[in-house]
Amino acid sequence: MFVLGIDPGLSRCGYGAVESRPGGGARAVAVGVLRTPPSAPVPERLAELQHELRVLLAELRPDAVAVERVFFQSNVRTAIGVAQASGLALAEAYAAGAAVAEYSPNQVKEAVAGWGGAGKDEVERMVRTLLGIDQPLRPVDAADAAALALCHLAHAPRLARLGPAVAP
Repeated sequence: MFVLGIDPGLSRCGYGAVESRPGGGARAVAVGVLRTPPSAPVPERLAELQHELRVLLAELRPDAVAVERVFFQSNVRTAIGVAQASGLALAEAYAAGAAVAEYSPNQVKEAVAGWGGAGKDEVERMVRTLLGIDQPLRPVDAADAAALALCHLAHAPRLARLGPAVAP
């Protein structure tokens, strides 16, 4: 299975493409961050992000796309941008024909680090360990996106057994 994880954000949208290996384990295919300039008008930034997501999906052609579920944040302005970016990622993934799943931050942390209260540094280190990456993944949005892909790989066998009626 080939999964693209998306850590949505309007200024920085992380992506991590991870492929499962026969017999277990996974390997990173692409990890990075899509950026839009904070000084540009929001509609322009959304259009740019949508275009970049569309290009990324067309290039990688993942089987599934895992997006971080948006929760309320203390900074409403940031939360709105994250929600807008998340909506774009969900819609573009669906339009590209990929299976789409959403995971909460706690689900991702539990799947990758073993507990839902893990810190960002701990998650980043575990992502690098699981994928055999020597260099730190910066900014952290890239590591978070790869963690989303790993989370989906961990949940995919259970979801397949439950059938299409059940979504994460």
